[in-house]
Amino acid sequence: MDFELTDDQQAIIEAVRRTCSRFDAHYWLQRDTQGGFPDDFYQAMAEAGWLGIAIPQEYGGSGLGVTEAALMTQAVAQTGACMSGCAAFHINLFGLMPVVVFGTEAQKQRILPPMIRGEVKACFGVTEPNTGLNTTRLKTSARKEGGRYVVHGQKVWISTAQVAQKILLLARTTPLEECERHSHGLTLFYTDLDRSRVDVRLIEKMGRKAVDSNELFIDGLEIPEEERIGQEGEGFKYILHGMNPERILLAAEAIGIGRAALERASEYARERVVFDRPIGKNQSIQHPLAVNWMELEAANLMMLKAAHRYDAGKDCGAEANAAKYLAAEAGFHACERAILTHGGFGYAKEYHVERYLREVMIARIAPVSREMIMSYIAERVLGQPKSY
Repeated sequence: MDFELTDDQQAIIEAVRRTCSRFDAHYWLQRDTQGGFPDDFYQAMAEAGWLGIAIPQEYGGSGLGVTEAALMTQAVAQTGACMSGCAAFHINLFGLMPVVVFGTEAQKQRILPPMIRGEVKACFGVTEPNTGLNTTRLKTSARKEGGRYVVHGQKVWISTAQVAQKILLLARTTPLEECERHSHGLTLFYTDLDRSRVDVRLIEKMGRKAVDSNELFIDGLEIPEEERIGQEGEGFKYILHGMNPERILLAAEAIGIGRAALERASEYARERVVFDRPIGKNQSIQHPLAVNWMELEAANLMMLKAAHRYDAGKDCGAEANAAKYLAAEAGFHACERAILTHGGFGYAKEYHVERYLREVMIARIAPVSREMIMSYIAERVLGQPKSY
C-alpha cells in the first residue's frame, strides 16, 4: 500500500501552482470585494489545459482520472483561490461526465472541445426551490411537442448562470404519478441558455462573490430533441455519474482551503510577538494548529481512497461521502482556528482568513448536507433502517 503521489501527480500540482501564481491573494480579495466572474483566471486555466483534465483525449482533454482532477482543484484552492477559483470551472470536471458516458459521438464532438478550450461556459440546472436534496421530486417539466421539448419550471443555486451560454438541465418528462419509481421520468438536456425564455436572477450570498449563484425561472424554453442526453426518462441515473466525483472534488478543495488557512495561521503564530515572545510558543496556540494538520491529513487520505476507487471502477459512494464530510469539517476547523490565531486581525479582510472561512462553508452545506451523509453511512454501511 503506497500513500505517496506519483511523479506525474506531483508535476500536476507544481504546474497548477505556476498557472495560479499570478492570481495571488490580493487578486482574490479584489474579486471577493467587487465581484465579477474571474475571466482572466478561467482563460489561464483553459490555456494550460486544466479544464479538460478528466475528459478523454479524443475530445481534446488529458484523459486523466478523478484523482488527478482532485489534486488539481486542491492545488487551486490552496493558492488562496478557494471556492471562487474552483467553482469557476466545476462543471467542466464533473458536470460533463454524463455527456462523456451517455452522449452520442456527435454530441461529444460538439459539446466537449469548446468547453475544454474555455470558449463556452455552461451551468448545471438541477436543484429546485421546493425539493432541495430530494432530486427525484423535481417539478420542472419538459413536454415533448413534435421534435422538441418545451420546458417550464424553476431552478435555484445555479452557479455561473450570469455568464453561461449553455445549461445542462434536468427536467421531468413523465409525471411522477405515472412512474414506477421516483427516479424514473427525469430527462437530461444540454442546450442553449435562452435568456428570452429563462429569467436569471442573482442571489446575493455570504461568500464566493466572484462566481455567481442564481435562481432560474423557465417559461417555454424550447429544446430540440437532438440536445437530449441519452434516453428519455433516464436522466437521474445519468447525473449519478457526476455525484461521486463532485463529492471527491469538494473534499479536495475543502482540504486545500484548510491548508491555506493553516499556513497563514502558522506563519502568523511564528511572527506575532506578544509579551516578548512569539504567540506560537504557547501550547494553547500550537496545539490546536497541530490538531488541524492531523484532521486535514486524515481527510486527505479518505479523499484519495475515494478517488482511487472511482478511477478503478469500484463502488465509492461511502468513501466519497465520508471524504466530503471529513474534509469539510477539517477545512472549517482550520479556517476557524486561523481567525482565532490572528485574533482581531483575523476579522480584517486584508489578512484573508475570514474569506477562507466564508468560502469553506460551502463544502459543509453543498452538494449534500452533513446530516444526509451521516444517514447514508448509517444505512448503506452500518445496515440501519432508512430514516427519511
